[in-house]
Amino acid sequence: MPVRRTLLAGPVLEVAPKLLGMVLRRSTPEGVVAVRLTEVEAYDGPNDPGSHAYRGQTPRNAVMFGPPGHLYVYFTYGMHFCMNISAGPAGQPSAILLRAGEIIEGVELARSRRANAVADRDLARGPARMCVALGIGREDDGVDLLAAGSPIQLLSGSRFDGEPATGPRVGLREAAEWDWRFWIPGDPTVSPYRPHVPKKRR
Repeated sequence: MPVRRTLLAGPVLEVAPKLLGMVLRRSTPEGVVAVRLTEVEAYDGPNDPGSHAYRGQTPRNAVMFGPPGHLYVYFTYGMHFCMNISAGPAGQPSAILLRAGEIIEGVELARSRRANAVADRDLARGPARMCVALGIGREDDGVDLLAAGSPIQLLSGSRFDGEPATGPRVGLREAAEWDWRFWIPGDPTVSPYRPHVPKKRR
């Protein structure tokens, strides 16, 4: 069942845990891959020094400033794509990073894209791995996940109704200690936590 846009239009810290258990489904000529979200991370625009939108709008982060329910895709570390879902009212830039999930449809296709994955639980266990498993790239930036006929759709799935676990965000230089990461407790697809380690200058 499609998700209502109003569900994503609230404050990002309220919206983020609601994504747990929802399904992101990607259709391509190769086939369909769908992932049940098990871990997400919230970013609150100008109120959050860890957010891409903290210093204002740029061509890179423009999707964050639009209406909720759109995919924000960015390239990081010179090698990986990561994806977010825009949240909050239009003009108030907030987004939710999709960190991990369980492949529930198209496992064989996901395996072919993630050939180095040892176990199925690792197919989308981490934000970059999830993008690879779903076939997400920069060309998907701005896709409306709630539009009828969209090749990438956010569906209600079997939403998690329990108490989510919370903890610090991953890989940030600033505000990493904020407990704005949410995950389904005990789920084997949740990514391992690795705190940011600043690089030492030689």
